[in-house]
Formats: sequence, structure tokens, C-alpha cells
Amino acid sequence: MNLDLTLEEGEYLVKLARKAIEKRLKTGEAIRPSEVSEKLTQKCGVFVTLNRVEDGAHILRGCIGFPYPVMPLAEGVVEAALGAAFEDPRFHPVSKDEMEHIAVEVSILTPPEVIRVEDPSEYPEKIVIGRDGLIVGRGVRRGLLLPQVAVEWGWDAEEFLTNCCIKAGLPPDAWLDKRTEVSKFQAIIFAEERPGGPVKKVSLSS
Repeated sequence: MNLDLTLEEGEYLVKLARKAIEKRLKTGEAIRPSEVSEKLTQKCGVFVTLNRVEDGAHILRGCIGFPYPVMPLAEGVVEAALGAAFEDPRFHPVSKDEMEHIAVEVSILTPPEVIRVEDPSEYPEKIVIGRDGLIVGRGVRRGLLLPQVAVEWGWDAEEFLTNCCIKAGLPPDAWLDKRTEVSKFQAIIFAEERPGGPVKKVSLSS
């Protein structure tokens, strides 16, 4: 899918994610996207990130998604939102009162592409901080970090690779092992400026 979504389309997806969570909290039911544009019915990778806002700081509260284009975008947003709120194993399920303090962020992904190198030491020069997200895998272990994570933590490309290996449950230097596969992807990101507030398109910088 070409990531040419408008701000209005991004705003719809963010509000859809919030609505899905709030309806589950209120009624226990799931919502189904209706009357969406053809663009939002295309299959696309997507992640929903929830951040608790405290004194201006954004604290991760949940992040779940689908790195590959396995379902229509709008439906993927609903599934990822519910996953981030209720199924992220790192956190307890979100409560109704908490949603007043949680900002919702939606990242729409390009299909991941394997980075081809002659020597693993070349990986860092193939990665652009602020543009690329990473997937590191070996065997059944997989770790994914969205592009914004490296920016938020101030990592360079080697630190990004190292932390993605750790996320995968691999040794920190596993990216230097030829048995390890490294893929990259890009994302367009829309996020609430404050919990339940206006939605903005996020511009990343290294």
C-alpha cells in the first residue's frame, strides 16, 4: 500500500482505535468499521501504541500490531487497538478511567524488506534513523521496533539493532551473526496531541 494517507484519514483511524477500546470497556463488544474509503480497505501492516500522559511525559502503556499486510487497514486498526489495550503481556489491561489519560497513536507500515549485505557489519549504514523501523529474527525469535522508538531514545543505528535483538530475546550483538535476518520498513504515524484531543501527523527526525 502506498502510504499517502491524508490527515483526515489518519484522524479517522486514530479515532477508530479509541472508539474500539472504549466500546469494549463499556459494553464488552467489538466494533466493525463501516463506510470507509477504498484506501482503508487495502491490506496493510499497522500498529497501535497507547501512551499514558503524565506531566507532559508520554509513558508506554501498550503496543500491539501486525507487521505484515494480513488484513484490511481499518480492521487491523481495531484488532491492534484491542490488543494494545487488553493483550500486551507487558501490561495489565487498560481500565475505563485510564483512557482519559491515554493518547492513541496509529502507525501504518510499508511491507518489511530484508536488508541484503555481504557482511553484517554493513547493517548500520543501511538504516536511516527517523525513517526506518526494524525487524530482527533468528529461528522462532522475532523482535520489532517502530521507527519512532529509535528517535525517542536517541539511538544510533547500532544501538537500534542491538535493542531490536534484545526485543527478540537474542544476544545484543546477534545482528552481527550471519544467521540473523534483519528487515526494515517505514511508517506513517498519526497521533493524538493529548488524550482524546486533535490528531496530528507525526514527523520524525534523527
